[in-house]
Amino acid sequence: MLTLRSGRVAWDTVPVTDPPYRVVATDLDGTLLRSDLTVSERTRRALALVADAGAHHLVVTGRPATACKDFLAGLGYRGLAVCGQGAQLYDAATDRLLESASLDLDLARDVVERAEAVLGTLELGVVTAPPESRFKVTPRFGERVRHGWDVTTDRSLLWASPIDKLVLHHPEVPEDDVAATVAELCGDAVSVVHSVKGMVEVLPPGVTKGAGVARAAALLGFTGADTIAFGDMPNDIPLLAWAGHGVAVANGHPELRRMADETAPGNDEDGVAAVLERLFAPATPAAAPVPVLREEAAHD
Repeated sequence: MLTLRSGRVAWDTVPVTDPPYRVVATDLDGTLLRSDLTVSERTRRALALVADAGAHHLVVTGRPATACKDFLAGLGYRGLAVCGQGAQLYDAATDRLLESASLDLDLARDVVERAEAVLGTLELGVVTAPPESRFKVTPRFGERVRHGWDVTTDRSLLWASPIDKLVLHHPEVPEDDVAATVAELCGDAVSVVHSVKGMVEVLPPGVTKGAGVARAAALLGFTGADTIAFGDMPNDIPLLAWAGHGVAVANGHPELRRMADETAPGNDEDGVAAVLERLFAPATPAAAPVPVLREEAAHD
């Protein structure tokens, strides 16, 4: 306000609109990342809009934290990351693993025994617990065996150290059917998710991306109503169900697209960026508070 007689100046500001969502939770593979595992410049700009609006970006991925560190560093990511399908909470700013849940070894062996009694012989993999976090698999994962994985013909070596997850592959039975069978056989004793073609993951009970992102958002002071979430596979269903608005990308699994609130363009068409641009782009060039001069009556 401006008082003309005394020369005293006081300022009001134009209220700034709150961002439409306080938390933007994104899956990585098949969603935020293109098929070549890169983040496009358009997506980087869209994430910058989110940050400029004062909202938080949460990475929510099936990858273990150790497999995310280099990628997150390259993205300039300094926030919390939900890793291991929700089993781990990682602080990228301090390079600290805040939480980590492990799968009981006896329970994992029991799952294999029950599943093979119905489905026949399965190829097996495990992700060992931190700090090792190695992917150990039996040989017939075939083309799914990637550089750096430990391949063994001796199943007993899979149970030689604590594990975060068990991974199942059947050369003939589709992964959706394997997942449904294991879930029916084991009930609530474990969490069963399908996130990668040909693989079914068995996790500690109660572990989901939705539960993981709920814990991360709570640390930031927010809830599902404050959150928009993006995903592409059935393991993202709990994530999208928890969020106030759930977005599937067009290349996503049909089951996820059916339950999502919205379907965005595919990951190779920067679908996440397209939605974020629509929601977070400034309405006017001047996004900062604008000072307004207002005359105030002078005091005699």
